[in-house]
Amino acid sequence: MSECVYDNVICVEELKRGERLEMVVDIYESADAVRGHDPGAQTEDTDTERIHHIHHTEGDPRRSRCYRLTTVCAVLLCVLLLTAVIVLWIKFINTTTEKHQLQTSYNNLTIERDQLQRDREEIQRLSKLGWIFFNTSLYYMSTEKKNWNESRQDCKEKGADLVIINSKEEQTFIKQMHGKEAWIGLSDRDQEDVWKWVDGTPLTIGYWGRGEPNNYRDEDCVITGYLYVAVQNWADFSCNSMFTWICEKIIFN
Repeated sequence: MSECVYDNVICVEELKRGERLEMVVDIYESADAVRGHDPGAQTEDTDTERIHHIHHTEGDPRRSRCYRLTTVCAVLLCVLLLTAVIVLWIKFINTTTEKHQLQTSYNNLTIERDQLQRDREEIQRLSKLGWIFFNTSLYYMSTEKKNWNESRQDCKEKGADLVIINSKEEQTFIKQMHGKEAWIGLSDRDQEDVWKWVDGTPLTIGYWGRGEPNNYRDEDCVITGYLYVAVQNWADFSCNSMFTWICEKIIFN
């Protein structure tokens, strides 16, 4: 029996020894776990994250201000570029318009110069054929006699027409240069007492002689130089009468 008790004591002691070993193992494992978990490192990591968060939080307004400043500068630059383009475009349009105007003026002057050259040559040519230049026209004084229609036809063949007298100066010039009774481009053949020039314009200023026009025997055509009066020397005659005639060729309008 004593052996049995002894054996039980041994068993109990061995059991207790095993439990102590397990506890020791647990303590060491707990210590190792504690050593593996560094509170200081965790604190350092937390502080680092906080610093980064602070820096990140403080950096956002600066980045935002920089972005806004860049945007404003870009917009201003675009506005300046657009303004420069508009100004250059307006100057280009104005320059182009002025160029066209100058070109048009140059073309017109060239045309006028060429026309003056042709007119000068025409005056020189006709002057050799007996035409006389006065004011803006050339005048041809015939020496033969024809009726009014034939006289006008002769003028047309010369590139002219029977003379149209528009002023006292022209009337005086014709009297001084021709000094004879001659057909002029005035008649009332279309309507009695409605006197018109060969270009269709109505008579406004007339230099009729005394008692003229009298419409004696269908006198529908007009001569100048009647009775050799200085200025007031127009008279109506039958268009079939025979007189010299005066042609007029307008050179300068």
